[in-house]
Amino acid sequence: MTPSRYVMDFERPLVDLEEKLEGLRKLDLSASPELVQEIEELAARVEALHDETYYNLSPWDRVQMARHPDRPKTDDYLEALFTDVLELHGDRAFRDDEAIFSGFATLGGRRLMVLGHRKGRDTKQNVRRNFGSPHPEGYRKAIRAMKLADKFGLPIVTLIDTAGAFPGVEAEERGQAWAIAEALATLAGVRVPIVNVGIGEGGSGGALAIGFGDALIMLENSYYTVSTPEACASILWRDAAMARDAASALRLTAADLVDFGIADEIIFEPLGGAHRDPGPVILAVGEALERRLDALCTRDGDEVAESRYLRLRAIGEVCRVRTEE
Repeated sequence: MTPSRYVMDFERPLVDLEEKLEGLRKLDLSASPELVQEIEELAARVEALHDETYYNLSPWDRVQMARHPDRPKTDDYLEALFTDVLELHGDRAFRDDEAIFSGFATLGGRRLMVLGHRKGRDTKQNVRRNFGSPHPEGYRKAIRAMKLADKFGLPIVTLIDTAGAFPGVEAEERGQAWAIAEALATLAGVRVPIVNVGIGEGGSGGALAIGFGDALIMLENSYYTVSTPEACASILWRDAAMARDAASALRLTAADLVDFGIADEIIFEPLGGAHRDPGPVILAVGEALERRLDALCTRDGDEVAESRYLRLRAIGEVCRVRTEE
């Protein structure tokens, strides 16, 4: 582990010990048996703390994992899984929003449409892509792509990774809420299969606008929620510092979503997060996508649309058990 890497809050005690151990190992140990013993004991402590740190992640820890700057992004999935990618630009009304990717692609010999939130790999790219928070024109570009997919009978794959839609005044002036609502209505009505993948953050309507379909696959340390923990804490307690408590209350983890019947499958990550070894994680996502698409593409358009409607209606349903008197 290198000291220069990005360190999440919950990793700090582990990183401090690892750095101390690395420093001790650089010393001349030939004349100090006591130091050798100390290094062995410290190495054992580091190993134990490593397991304790990553095997007992809280919801807030997983939120930090989902936001890790080195986590695989939409571009990484596009490069590793898809071929013959043809990107579509612009909403034909205002401009191209780089916070949303839309385009044709091929996966496992099947032509489809891919949509995804697009974060940057560095600060300059993140600024250009608004840190993955789309403007209305980004959602209108996505709507255009959805309609094209429906017209040509192409399945839709979406990659979810945003803290939320951009909340600025200019976005509201250009109809942010209307664009999100129209995207949801379009997703609900298309007669082609839709598979969603939560690869990182999944915040509010900004994620839902391209994140509703016939199957939801979640990475182990991704999240999906009605509001980011900070926003929720600000609303409920007027204190964003209570985000840790909000994360637990929101039940936003992949495991929670599977329990609720909202998500269908979890892609497990290496200990420490997908950024530690992205290759196998991305490959597992590709395999899950092909499996889901193989099953969904056997249905006709009417069956797909009806099944999606029933899936949406079932979310949040409360069952009451009547007891005989």
